[in-house]
Amino acid sequence: MDIAEKIAGEITLSETPGKTIRKWRETFHLSQGMLADFLKISPSVISDYESGRRASPNISSVRRIVKAMIKLDETRGGLTIKQYSTKLSDAIFDIREFTSGIPAKDFVKSIKGKVMASKEYLDRKIHGYTVMDSLKAITSFSSFDYLKVYGWSAERALIFTGVKYGRSPMVAVRAHPLKPGMVVYQKPEKVDKLAVKLAEVERIPLVVSNLSVNKIIEELRKL
Repeated sequence: MDIAEKIAGEITLSETPGKTIRKWRETFHLSQGMLADFLKISPSVISDYESGRRASPNISSVRRIVKAMIKLDETRGGLTIKQYSTKLSDAIFDIREFTSGIPAKDFVKSIKGKVMASKEYLDRKIHGYTVMDSLKAITSFSSFDYLKVYGWSAERALIFTGVKYGRSPMVAVRAHPLKPGMVVYQKPEKVDKLAVKLAEVERIPLVVSNLSVNKIIEELRKL
């Protein structure tokens, strides 16, 4: 998934898409007029989206708006995108959306996983996954950065590498309003009892895989 899709995903998943559009427009240091001129629309359209006076834009319109921001940033050297890309690429190893939902049980089987909690909720489907370095994600991501790991759908598996006991990742999941369809720990030393309890409270299957990071990605790419 490229940078444009990550940002577009954040906007479409947001409870207030207009405010999120405004946040990104300001992040790119663009005025409503500059963005509107590039899109060949009236500045009032951008204003109405951001204020909520106009219905939220559809996915196609969101993509156009995001790509316009990126194109305008590129004309100034692409500094904003470079800063954003570096931060995310340091923590995320792979992120992907499936063309159709994968049964959770098949997902677990593909990574030779062992279910540690909420096994009864494996009847759901997984629509994507994100593989990330747990320490870098937890220590460096803001709430907006964390939202980006969800891509286009919250019904995905969040796969954490570099896990020691697994308490911090589940606390982070518990604290965030969006909940994943599954949490996977890659080669943890031990799974903390609190992590198991939080997974059960949130009704999120907690899975352990002892495959290498590269092998997990390789197997998931086959799905």
